[in-house]
Amino acid sequence: MAASLDIDGTQDLLSVATLAQRTSSVLERLRDSARSARADDRREPTFPIGKAADLVGRTPAAIRDAEKDGRLPPPPRTENNRRVGYTLAQLNDMRGLFGTRPWRAADDPCCVVAVQNFKGGVGKSTLSVHLAQYLAIQGYRVALIDCDSQASATTLFGYVPDLDLTEDDTLYPFLRQEEMTSLDYALRKTHFDGLELIPANLRLFQSEYEIAARMARGQGGLIDRLAQGIASISDRFDVVVLDPPPALGAISLSVLRAANALVVPVPPTVMDFSSTAAFLAMLDETIETLAERGFAPTLQFLRFVASKVDENKSMQKELLNLMRTLFGHALVRTPLKDSAEIDNATARLMTVYELDGPVTSSAVRNRCLTYLDGVNAEIELDIRAMWPSHLSRLRKEGLA
Repeated sequence: MAASLDIDGTQDLLSVATLAQRTSSVLERLRDSARSARADDRREPTFPIGKAADLVGRTPAAIRDAEKDGRLPPPPRTENNRRVGYTLAQLNDMRGLFGTRPWRAADDPCCVVAVQNFKGGVGKSTLSVHLAQYLAIQGYRVALIDCDSQASATTLFGYVPDLDLTEDDTLYPFLRQEEMTSLDYALRKTHFDGLELIPANLRLFQSEYEIAARMARGQGGLIDRLAQGIASISDRFDVVVLDPPPALGAISLSVLRAANALVVPVPPTVMDFSSTAAFLAMLDETIETLAERGFAPTLQFLRFVASKVDENKSMQKELLNLMRTLFGHALVRTPLKDSAEIDNATARLMTVYELDGPVTSSAVRNRCLTYLDGVNAEIELDIRAMWPSHLSRLRKEGLA
């Protein structure tokens, strides 16, 4: 009970210290239950041979032939000699053999895509992580940088941020220490082959004040610090996904400066639409101010994603139609609908892409995957269109 009444009718409020102690106790229990979901215990997702063939770009027969003649290792099997699913690492070995890796050419720019909105609760981290994992499944080399001290993206990889990580594992040292030249120290492998993570925790919040204070003292170049860090590792990746804080602070400005693509999740509710309108106005002013100071971001594409959609609600349907009219081709055609599958996966500190099977039902899971794959596939096309080495192929396929 948060408060009680004395005999005289006055309210006896619990002290902040008492509330902090109680919440810490609950947090400890939550931590204990989350230990089994640590990132070190995660397994790569697996794919049956038909799905593996689709992802690799060859037929199941071609894979079997390569296994028979020794170009690929023998397929994994159960004790009953039945095939088991291929891991993502095995798929990437197949891509190497068949020459179907989708990597950018060395002279193509690394895509640095920020998934950003200045309002929380819009599905920003959910979209960031699923986008990064989707791209890894497709065979791209991906880095996900969690720039948000709330560390939601980090949590979805199985970490309990303030238990498993220190500030030295995050962006914080690089943003604070000008003598550091690379972000390599913070990159860590994930249970998705080809996907690396720079995690966050609550200590990253301190950097907001430090950077803002130093910028106020005339150190304007700090806004380029994140861009410099990304440049130091970009030769190893095709795509860098940034998950910034839901506020216009020093780190968010640094993210805008570093990004060359922007994805904005927008739930079709009056509150969220109103917030996005304010976000766009602030974004326009911010870009103009950055340009005046010589720090203008160069965005190759700007896309809006209708997130957390419930088309059973008439107001949401109306707003979704309005968004289609206003944003036109900038709005991703596939809405990312609200799904119990995402909610249940998140409760397990996981994503839909790494679950072995449905948490809800096969029908719900399949619908959810259709939405996720549809959104991410459209963004993938935008990314590939940034690369001259891919653009000609897209044009031949009628996709650009």
